[in-house]
Amino acid sequence: MPVKSHCTPYPLAFENVFPYFGNVKTLGRIAYWLAALVLLACLLTSLDYTLSQAILISLLFGPCAIALEFLIPKARKPMDKIYLALAVLVAVVLLIVSLHVLAWSPLRPAGRSPYQPLDVPPMLINPIFLGLILTALAIGDLFWGRWLDRRFADRTCRITFFSDRKSVTLDVASISYIESNDTEVRIVTADGASYRNKTGISQWANLLGEGFLRIHRSYLVNAARATRLSAEEVLVDETTLPVSRKYRELVQGTLRPAEEEEFRKRMPPEA
Repeated sequence: MPVKSHCTPYPLAFENVFPYFGNVKTLGRIAYWLAALVLLACLLTSLDYTLSQAILISLLFGPCAIALEFLIPKARKPMDKIYLALAVLVAVVLLIVSLHVLAWSPLRPAGRSPYQPLDVPPMLINPIFLGLILTALAIGDLFWGRWLDRRFADRTCRITFFSDRKSVTLDVASISYIESNDTEVRIVTADGASYRNKTGISQWANLLGEGFLRIHRSYLVNAARATRLSAEEVLVDETTLPVSRKYRELVQGTLRPAEEEEFRKRMPPEA
């Protein structure tokens, strides 16, 4: 399997959730949310809302869907994911009810008593309907963002994360491998530097993309810096790492053997 060029879809530092400000990727993400919320508003008009009312209500779903998209992957335990999803659902219901009860004046239809708040349609407090809407918005944004990353990949990709309470930014290409140690991971770079981070190795694999290869439950390596020594070991820069039985076939089909890599280095450069 050839190693493809990649760029991290989402940095790990919260302040860089939208790292593509001012370029095509940012415009693409903004266009997605505008289109998605307009379509949702059109759907809400079928519940006897005016277009302006429907747009106002649809704007409540955007922040909640983004929260669902970014918080759920960070939860390590299945029950934590369930609790976060329920919290987002409750937040949507409270926002919708608050909008109808506390801000009912701008939503009041023509001819309705000014002292009678607008009734909330049962569908808008139905957790199944709300869950489907939020999931569709979050998944759509996730896949759209990945497509934008592949279509408009940067030559130099950087990733930002926290290590020992400090923000660290690295070129993705400079990362040699990532090692998982129980509750934290260790990010090792080509120059020998090492950083600690609490994000799980599986999420790192998703963030770094196809240029990084899982060789073991505890190791994720930069395929461009790795060579295969045997079915059980790979060499990443100057470090030898084990390959588990689960990933042997993938490693053999992806990484060059050490002999082929050494031969390639000895060949004179092409004119």
